[in-house]
Amino acid sequence: MKKKSKVVQAFEQFGRVLLLPVSILPGAGIIKGIGAAFTNATTLEMYPFLQNEAFQFLMNLFVTLGDVVFSNLHVLFAVGVAVGLAKTEKGSAALSGLVGFIVLHKVLNFLLIQTGTLVATAELTPADAKLALAEKMQTSVLGIQTMDLNVFGGIITGLVVYWVHKKVLTVKVPQVLSFFSGPRLVPMVVIPVMAIVASILFLVWPFVQQGIIAFSGLIVKSGYSGTFLYAVLERALLPFGLHHGLNLPVMTTDLGGSWVIGGERIGGTINAYMASLSDPSITAIDPTITRFNAGKFVYFMFGLPAAAYAMYKTCKPENRKAVGSLLFAAAATSFITGITEPLEFTFLFAAPMLYGVHAILAGATSVLAQYLGAAVMAPMGHGLINFTIYGVIQGTKTHWYMILLAGIPCAIIYFFVFRFLILKFDFATPGRGAEADIKLSSRKDVESKYDGGRKKGKNNGDAALREQALALVEAHGTRSNIVDVDACITRLRVTVKDKSLVQPEVIKGKLQAMGFVESDMQMQSIYGGHANVLKNEILKIFEEDDEK
Repeated sequence: MKKKSKVVQAFEQFGRVLLLPVSILPGAGIIKGIGAAFTNATTLEMYPFLQNEAFQFLMNLFVTLGDVVFSNLHVLFAVGVAVGLAKTEKGSAALSGLVGFIVLHKVLNFLLIQTGTLVATAELTPADAKLALAEKMQTSVLGIQTMDLNVFGGIITGLVVYWVHKKVLTVKVPQVLSFFSGPRLVPMVVIPVMAIVASILFLVWPFVQQGIIAFSGLIVKSGYSGTFLYAVLERALLPFGLHHGLNLPVMTTDLGGSWVIGGERIGGTINAYMASLSDPSITAIDPTITRFNAGKFVYFMFGLPAAAYAMYKTCKPENRKAVGSLLFAAAATSFITGITEPLEFTFLFAAPMLYGVHAILAGATSVLAQYLGAAVMAPMGHGLINFTIYGVIQGTKTHWYMILLAGIPCAIIYFFVFRFLILKFDFATPGRGAEADIKLSSRKDVESKYDGGRKKGKNNGDAALREQALALVEAHGTRSNIVDVDACITRLRVTVKDKSLVQPEVIKGKLQAMGFVESDMQMQSIYGGHANVLKNEILKIFEEDDEK
């Protein structure tokens, strides 16, 4: 297999980075989902005992806590993307992400005021204000009336902050300004950079927004063919770890479509779904919101366990006991939690054709779920647990029972298709070969088989700085003697195990420290504003060593 291209690597990294802020969604979604379920007007009418004041106070608090995340995804992305991409000084990246995000929207607010395009909402009711803002593509973010950039504002901020962080962190400043070097310099540089970015967005975003709205309209109108292609592509990307780069923007941005809910335009499938759960006027959730996810409940809970059963039935009789215990555990994991990799990587390892057929069946299942009107989704983990929380207890507005109805034919088709293919092509699924082959496969196994398990590493950066950092490690008795590396404004602080191995004369002479101080086991080398640069380079060396 060829070496991954830079585009693929970037897409893979982008997906991993988005996982950091998105990882908050499952917990927040469960809290909000429980709260929304037990404050739903229909549920309260059916079960009057739930109207207890203390219970309703608690459930409304749950809704509020969930909204903390879902109403502030943009700022979470600004901080999360910056932190996720930064290799070192992640605290500086987080602070800079927050600063950059505030600067972005304050400057946009300033420009709207100066150009006389800020929508006046003071005399309007809250509902009319929302409509007026939506019409002009404006919104309120952290109390700032600004252009509606949705989650894109956070992602753009995070990417820009990462770029500034990478460029500025190791910049050498004059000695008199050494206090402002390293991580302290990043948020200061972010302020003017984000002001420029905001000015550019002020000019171009209306056109970009029109394009996104048109694209999201096509997504929504793509119908069953769009659902099928999305599901197939999403399964095809999973073995490469690239599926997050597809899933997360669809869930959180207008790229997944936009809907008007409660008089407010909501972009992103998970945002629209959570808003629909909270809106008491909605009695049936629009299946176009959940069409990329509802099918997952079906084939995660029914299709893949049926495929596992087919593998069990086709293994050698003498191996069934061992194979059964392995596959039953993997099938139960898929059914209950929605973690499918143990099963999917097992038949991908044994026979890529099986995985290709699975991807097509996943697409067909997603179409079936949409056709039946199943309207259940979760941020992650499409198993029984989230099916119960996001579907069953939300009442009939999710049409959760359609998942079960679709599950029956799905399980039958998966079983017979897998059984036929395994026997027809004599695929070496668990228990059909030697006893040593009775195991579940992992992503690492698959990559080792098809990619040769190739490892790669890079060593970029200033050669002189790298040489100085390496020499400092040696002068402190090598890495095995170093417990911790840190830096304050002027001093590189290295804590060691045995200070008799440290060479102060080398540090002060050959390595150009302006002074050297011992404080118990902490060796303090005075480098002025260069201390932070050296610390980051040493930590980078350690990180690269750990990856080898």
